[in-house]
Amino acid sequence: MSADTRAVDWSTGTWLHPPVRVEESGGDLVVEPGEGSDFWRHTSYGFVHDDGPALLAPFPVGSAVEVSFRLDFTAQFDQAGVLVRVDDRHWTKAGVEVSDGQPQLGAVVTREVSDWSVAPVPEWSGREVTVRVSRAGDALTVRARAGGEPWRLVRLAPLDPAAEALAGPFCCSPTRGGLVVRFTGWRHGPADRELHPEG
Repeated sequence: MSADTRAVDWSTGTWLHPPVRVEESGGDLVVEPGEGSDFWRHTSYGFVHDDGPALLAPFPVGSAVEVSFRLDFTAQFDQAGVLVRVDDRHWTKAGVEVSDGQPQLGAVVTREVSDWSVAPVPEWSGREVTVRVSRAGDALTVRARAGGEPWRLVRLAPLDPAAEALAGPFCCSPTRGGLVVRFTGWRHGPADRELHPEG
């Protein structure tokens, strides 16, 4: 993991689907997504949602993006993390989503249709979570951690190296209004050199 990351100012990004409310507070970005907002395409549920707020900036090959937020949401499908977007049919979202009564670390990879993978992380509740997505060659490598704990590998997903992609913080609240997410950091840096670091 490279330590050579730099903070990205919130004003650097451009909103895909502006939120109901957004404000800066002590260096953090506080975001309220709209009721019913989500990103999903077809699989199992049969619907298409493409209306979640996301603050995006260019994400070229050879770079990584990190987004940190406070995990203090509890309603079904409340979610926050990183969105990597090529277009409305090709995107990946990774972060923490409440499902089956507890926070789940996972990712949705969409190539015309969506898939979803999750793993429970109830011990992360109330803590600062960081999601890191590294873009190298034809792949996205997704990692995450709470606090200063070791990184966990979440997902390895394909992405055409020729694709022009954007990435940044996102949040959604598919089942309710009133969710407020506090993003505490947004950083860019070089892509991870290896999928499986030694040691």
